[in-house]
Amino acid sequence: MKMVVDMELEDAKKNVLKLMEEKDSIESKLQELRIILENNHVGMNEPLVDAEDYPRADIDVYQVRQARSRIICLQNDHKTLMKRIEAELLKVHSLAGKSGDEPATSRVTASENIPEDDEVPGEPFLRVNLVSSGSPAESAGIQLNDLVIEFGSVNVQNFRTLKDIGDLVEQSRYKEIIVKVKRVDMKVSVLTLTPRPWAGKGLLGCNVIPVESVER
Repeated sequence: MKMVVDMELEDAKKNVLKLMEEKDSIESKLQELRIILENNHVGMNEPLVDAEDYPRADIDVYQVRQARSRIICLQNDHKTLMKRIEAELLKVHSLAGKSGDEPATSRVTASENIPEDDEVPGEPFLRVNLVSSGSPAESAGIQLNDLVIEFGSVNVQNFRTLKDIGDLVEQSRYKEIIVKVKRVDMKVSVLTLTPRPWAGKGLLGCNVIPVESVER
């Protein structure tokens, strides 16, 4: 039985390493695309036409449009891949416990492998300025001054107002929301938040404010 578990553990470790290589490849491609945008002095949101709706003459519009489209696709691939890595790591943890082994790979969490560069996979758009004791937010691990990179399906690209967050929270009562935050030490963590009634006000017990720019 132990031999079977050991074989499964080795296979799981190999899968993790393979997924890590895929992650590194995606992050490398994202960085190359970001450089294209930087060379054109634009980000992901600036308009590509001038005041008269003509293509801007100061940038390579086609190149920028292609880079932005590719970045969005790769960001989605990266998000999916990180979930697969997390699942495989949980499997490694479980098998390591059964075999009595504690491999180095099993001590790594998926959140620790998310790139620290906030532009890969996204820029912060909210700052947490209040976390109430005993709240769902505190239970999820949300901390004061966390910078929110993703709140469920909301990110810097589609965020408009705080109503977007309120609507999502209301629609997600007792359902898990994946929240990706950057900490004050610049590390990125992936948290699971479940909106629900509690002793205090609201469904979260935390408050967020939009951020226009973040010092890096």
